[in-house]
Formats: sequence, structure tokens, C-alpha cells
Amino acid sequence: MAKVKYYYDPETLAYRKLKVKKGRKIGVIALFLLASALFGFLCFVVLLNTPYFETPKDKLQAREIENMKIRYEILNRKMDQVEEVLSGVAERDNNLYRAYFNTSPIPEEQRKAGFGGVNRYKELEGYNNSDLVISTTKRLDIISKELVVQSKSLDEIAKLAKDKEKLLSAIPAIQPVKNEDLRHVASGFGYRSDPFTKIRKFHAGMDFSAKTGTPIYATGDGVVTRADNRASGYGNHIVIKHGYGYETLYAHLSKYKAKVGQRVKRGDVIGYVGSTGRSEAPHLHYEVHKNGQVINPVNFYYGNISAKEYVLISKLANQENQSLD
Repeated sequence: MAKVKYYYDPETLAYRKLKVKKGRKIGVIALFLLASALFGFLCFVVLLNTPYFETPKDKLQAREIENMKIRYEILNRKMDQVEEVLSGVAERDNNLYRAYFNTSPIPEEQRKAGFGGVNRYKELEGYNNSDLVISTTKRLDIISKELVVQSKSLDEIAKLAKDKEKLLSAIPAIQPVKNEDLRHVASGFGYRSDPFTKIRKFHAGMDFSAKTGTPIYATGDGVVTRADNRASGYGNHIVIKHGYGYETLYAHLSKYKAKVGQRVKRGDVIGYVGSTGRSEAPHLHYEVHKNGQVINPVNFYYGNISAKEYVLISKLANQENQSLD
């Protein structure tokens, strides 16, 4: 029951009953309802923006985000395993397969190179989990590139395996002068005393002392690319290109038996020992080149000498004596 309100009438000196107009009463009620609605709406908005109130949609999105994080963590663990396997394959590739086929290893920086230039991951920026997504995507890109590099390397190894017989035939693998024809190994690879100036200088090959006219043999299969006396100091000399980066040079010949353009086999006679050019006595000066660099020929005589003979010739070749050219 509504309370009855009174007011004091000074004219009659008595309290009179207060009568509220019906329209005003309705207005007060409407104002109260409107204020209540506004207050309720504000409370609803505040609740929506607090972590204590989640709609079903918010809960679904939160679960999806957590699931995404878990999947990315699992993906990163799998990438750890892939990187470990790839590292093992790369190790065998460089130190076993490529070493076996005498091919230069692939540098680590080439295998694991990233991607420079334009930011490839700009569209992944600006999200709550951008760092996780970008780092994972970068790892995937690098692994993909490593797989491409490794795949190309294995293709190269497969091709080399098919050409293995040719490769083994091309590598210089015998002495250019037979042991029974040798007087001695006059000088080896490295710094030696020059016979003319007596100054110590680098000797780029090995000198085999033998009688004039002693046969000289091609040490590997290849093609004769030079047979002339136009190189300073070498006199009559022959150069054989074997392929796979190998070349051999035979200097101070008395005469040739091979000519430019001729394809020769290992063991073929290509010329004869002499003392032409800058030479102190009859001998063969022999050089081995790999990819344009001179290397010690003593490492390439395994094809026709025993282990005992190899130890002896290696010991003689390493003595710092006087060369013959």
C-alpha cells in the first residue's frame, strides 16, 4: 500500500492530504525505468570488457588459441628432430660422400643461409602470437632451403657415382716413370735449392732422374692439351687434362709420342725423358694440378707401387735437397 503524504496549510492551520497528479506519477515511473535500463546496459558493457565474464564465442576462441599454441609447440619439436636428421645427413654428405668422390664440401653458411631483402613475414605481424608464428615460419623456410641444397648435393653425388669408373680412371694414380727405369727421385714437392741460383725457392712438382729416352707414362686417362716448348723453363713438355679438376704436366722431354687433342689412357707412353729447357741433367719434372692449384704428386702413386715403396719414395721426396730444374 502506497504511503499517504500530507502537507501543512498555513491558511487553515491544518494538514491536508497531498494529491499527486496521475500524469506526473507516470512520468516519474518512466524516468525510473529509463534510468534503470541505462544503468543495466552500462553494467553489461563493463562486464563484457572484464576477464570475469566470457561469452560462449570468447570461450571458443580462447580454446582455439590454446590449441594453436600447442600445435605450434609440437611443430617446433618436430622441426628440432628434422634439423637433427638434416645435420647428420649434411655431416655424412660433406665428410663421407663428397670426400669419397673428391668433391668440395658445401659450406655451413650456404646450407643454413636465411632470406635477405624484403620482409617476408610482414603479414604475420601485429597479432598476439606474432613472435611464435614468425619464428616458426622462419625455421620452416630455412629447413626447406636446407632440403633443397641437400637434394641438389645428393643429385650431384648420384651423378658422380654413375661416373665413378670414369673418375677413378681420370685421377692421376701411378708414377710417370717406372721404378725399374729410375736412377733416383731427385727432388720432391716444396721448397728446394735452385741448381742454378742456389737460392731456396718453391718446387711445384717432383723430379725423376732417368736416362735420356726413358719412357714417360700418362698417369691417368685424359686429353693432351699441350705438347710444345713455349712455357718458360719447362722445355719440351706435355699437359694432360683429366677432367674432374685434374691436370698433369710432364717437362724436359727429349721427344713426344703424344700430340695435342689425343685421348690417352693411364699407362700410355706419351714421351721420353730428356734435359730440354731449364734443366741440369736428364730427368722428368712432373706436376699435378687440382682446380688450378698445384698439389703434392707423392699422394698419387698408389696405383703401381707397394706400401713399402710408397714410404720410401715419400721419405726421399720430402728431403730438402737440390732440384734439377
